[in-house]
Amino acid sequence: MKIKNLSLIVLLLVSQAILAQETKVKLSGKITDKASQEALSFVNIVLKTSSDSAFVTGAISEESGLFTLSDVAPGEYVLEASFIGFQTSVTPVFVGSSSPFLNIGEIAMSDSYQELGAVEVVGVQDAVGLKMDKKTFDLNENISQRGGSILQTMSNLPGVAIVDNQIQIRGNNRVTVLIDGKQTALTGFGNQSGLDNLPASSVEKIEIFNNPSAKFDANGNAGIVNIILKKENQEGFNGKVGLALGLGTLWEKKANLPGIRPQYQNTPKVNPSLSLNYRKKDVNFFLQADNLYTQTLNKNEFVTRIYDDGTVINQQLKRNRNTNFLTTRAGVDWTINSANTLTVSGMFGSEKIIDRGDQPFFNGDFSEQLRLWQFLEDELKTTVMATAVYKHNFTDPGHSLSAGLNYTFHREDEQYFFTNTLPTFKGEDAFKLLSDENVVDGTLDYVKPLKNGRLETGLKLRRRWIPTNMQFFPGLNSPIDSLAGGAATYKETIPAVYGNYVYESKKWEGEIGLRLEYIDLNYEVNPNHPTYKSDGYNYFQPFPNARISYKINEFNKLTASFNRRVDRPNEVDIRIFPKYDDAEIIKVGNPALKPQFTISYELGWKAGWSSGYLYSALYHRMVNGTITRISTTVPGSTLIYAIFQNGDKSYTSGLELIWDQDVTDWYSFDLNLTGYHNQIDEFTVENKYPTPHTFTVDKQEIFSGNVKWNSKFKFSDKFSGQLTAIYLAPDIIPQGRIQSRFSLDVGLNRVIQQGNGELFFNATDLLNTMVIKRTIDGNDFSYTSADYYETQVMRVGYNYKF
Repeated sequence: MKIKNLSLIVLLLVSQAILAQETKVKLSGKITDKASQEALSFVNIVLKTSSDSAFVTGAISEESGLFTLSDVAPGEYVLEASFIGFQTSVTPVFVGSSSPFLNIGEIAMSDSYQELGAVEVVGVQDAVGLKMDKKTFDLNENISQRGGSILQTMSNLPGVAIVDNQIQIRGNNRVTVLIDGKQTALTGFGNQSGLDNLPASSVEKIEIFNNPSAKFDANGNAGIVNIILKKENQEGFNGKVGLALGLGTLWEKKANLPGIRPQYQNTPKVNPSLSLNYRKKDVNFFLQADNLYTQTLNKNEFVTRIYDDGTVINQQLKRNRNTNFLTTRAGVDWTINSANTLTVSGMFGSEKIIDRGDQPFFNGDFSEQLRLWQFLEDELKTTVMATAVYKHNFTDPGHSLSAGLNYTFHREDEQYFFTNTLPTFKGEDAFKLLSDENVVDGTLDYVKPLKNGRLETGLKLRRRWIPTNMQFFPGLNSPIDSLAGGAATYKETIPAVYGNYVYESKKWEGEIGLRLEYIDLNYEVNPNHPTYKSDGYNYFQPFPNARISYKINEFNKLTASFNRRVDRPNEVDIRIFPKYDDAEIIKVGNPALKPQFTISYELGWKAGWSSGYLYSALYHRMVNGTITRISTTVPGSTLIYAIFQNGDKSYTSGLELIWDQDVTDWYSFDLNLTGYHNQIDEFTVENKYPTPHTFTVDKQEIFSGNVKWNSKFKFSDKFSGQLTAIYLAPDIIPQGRIQSRFSLDVGLNRVIQQGNGELFFNATDLLNTMVIKRTIDGNDFSYTSADYYETQVMRVGYNYKF
């Protein structure tokens, strides 16, 4: 009985969700003479509330008979059309929550009274808060992570976890990251990268799509993260300047093993930012620049490897990192006329990374040093992006045709210098990597508002090519596989077409879409490579999506959704060159790697009240051909090779709850609970590098999840604070498990200078408790690891708007 009661309580909780705040929509239509079918100009249009006939807004029809009503909130109304010589038309109007522009069609007026049928018009809800198709978070409200990187800022967002500098959504890191709706080399094409170095000061808000529609690219089975950069819309000249200063690694979490250089402590962080905007009449110029300089204890991992023959090896990988990342973005919005606009923009990013690493290896009782591996990494990443977007607006609002062209160039210029010290000799090794990524995207998108929704369709063509060259320079008795270098070229062509239809009535909402995608991928490698040969694949696949919602009442809505998505291996996943930042646990790509395909189902319920909301979602995700790293050894060696492979099937089923509540005038909170069951089926793979060998991974499953509690304090109108607690439960990883983690973040914000300035202070991982602990089981070994990398950072900052 207790279990039944508990289940009933959980079901009641699940039946709640968020009621997002309302935004304004634009309605359009056309007035005609019923007898002659000709347009009627100068007709008086008035919109009133249905409850008390209060005036809301009005307009006069143009010579073409068209009219537009702006800034209409969701609700029930009466539309009155009056003109001398014609009977006044009275039409009930319903405004829902799906589309920003709706065309209610023609209203025919006649000499005699005619009762017109009801017209239902769809609106849009405010994305600040939560919608059933996406979650949107304003970073200005994220005080406890201000002044850091985008990755750090996202760590306390509901439904998001950070593992190994990767975003996980509902336990999955296959996330596609967009910037202003576009994929770029700054954050990766079809994967995620670089988020720990991109400054959050450049970001206005972040959108998370758990079940994206067909208008988005099909990759990213865990969902899509869209990073929206700041851009002012005020008239005249305005801008914002800011400076954030930070200090990390305030004390040592765990001391080094003997004989290596000190680990970083009291690491500085400096983030100046500048945003300028000039808008006058039909032209808007914008410029944004951010520079993020950090020193970081990027890795401090202690590993114990135990082999079946009794061999025990203890090791530490400590990496001190210096990073300077400059990003600049500029452009112009030109309103050519009332129907046509053109936006041209460019972005430049330069990321300089210097890593100094130390890796000692000891026997089981630490009585003998087996090896000391030290390295210097000197890497420069350069990104250039140019974008042009043309948009034609037809006569009725929201009816548009857009064309875009985007080019991205990303260079990775990387050099490693190694010192390999063993008891009997000392060797010097090096390698140089040069990779140039080129991507051209062309898009065409069409949107047509309808009486009860909208139609979206379009096409996209992507051409991507990445010539890469790795040169090894082995020294005395080098452990480096110098024959595994050479040249390789990645070539990808993806044409795609999509259609998406959104429908809404007073009680029902629906969305159905289909994306058709073809891909031709070729990876040409050095013919003298000792293991890998050229490979590739192609496919033509459909990616459908569907969503249906039922509005129980004004405050409750039930939604069910379905979609199919794909995760294509990125170039670094199939890169044939071994990576030696760890001398004995070596990561290698796999050119035979194929895409993984995912089918997802979700059932959500949302409800709200005057002081808060509760959102819930039940979801299930099935992955076929799961992409994962498999760690194995070859006979006669203790070296471990971690190689990407396609496993069999994996499943995730879970529940997500978000409760946001204003408790008093000075205190509010949002509580996020995510619980899920993870399962990876048994599979067998063949690792071909450095010699062919097979390995079978047993079936794994676990119940896991995370809890996040954001407490927000309003001490006064100008002084606020935030306290964030994060707990991540144990979870499975291929061949092993990752242990639980906990952190506590705090932030304070003070508005000064009559609202134009602000001061802030925050501290991440205040108690210095975040440690990543893993266990891995291989073919003839097992190992445990604990990474005491830098997580505790304190920052102060100042921003001024003018």
